[in-house]
Amino acid sequence: MIATIFHLGREFKVDFFKPIDISIPLSASNDCASAWYVEPMKLEPVVMGNWVGDVNKGGSVNFRTITFNPHGNGTHTECVGHISKEFYTINQNLKRFLFLAELVTILPYERENGDFVITRKQFEELLGDLAKPEAIVIRTLGNGKSKLSTNYSNTNPPYILKEAIDYLNEIGVQHLLIDMPSIDKEVDGGALEAHHAFWNYPQDTQLHKTITEFIYVSNEITDGTYILNLQIAPFENDASPSKPILYQVY
Repeated sequence: MIATIFHLGREFKVDFFKPIDISIPLSASNDCASAWYVEPMKLEPVVMGNWVGDVNKGGSVNFRTITFNPHGNGTHTECVGHISKEFYTINQNLKRFLFLAELVTILPYERENGDFVITRKQFEELLGDLAKPEAIVIRTLGNGKSKLSTNYSNTNPPYILKEAIDYLNEIGVQHLLIDMPSIDKEVDGGALEAHHAFWNYPQDTQLHKTITEFIYVSNEITDGTYILNLQIAPFENDASPSKPILYQVY
């Protein structure tokens, strides 16, 4: 189905029958991507007396309790409630779900201390001549399928420098998606400079802005402009499991 969309003064043709899923599924497998030392998601049938919520164990239905951490198990989208003293939820603050997005591929820069980072200069070179996107989707290199099953705990994965976040704010990016478990350094003494800068918390808090982490963008998907459908579960929590979908524009 080809639809014509007029948005931000531009015309786009979009085939909504060709979705590109860039989420990492949550599963109970030990091979599922994880971070922050959390255990894999658990699926456990409810047991009440002699009744068990598992058809294979004699139950009439499958009736399972799910235990997981949205930040550590699979793709998730978070709001400023992740770092704020106030209780803000993603379900209350994400009000739109379709955005004009730019997919970019970046090789993180190695600093003298061994950290791999994304810099302002890299964003300037990739985005400087483009129409300003509402969302940016970041694919980091290398980009093997191992990202679907990596445990990032205690690995110091690549992160985004505050100066780079300042640039995204300057060009009006509202939604930031990345294939790492965080936009900040794994161990930074609790500073979370990139998170604070993106949401401008607590000086002028941007409640509508979101960060999505733990995505996976396969190598077959080309850099460029897309329509992003940012799907979340309606959790009244700072973060929710999410399913970001891209649609190529023509």
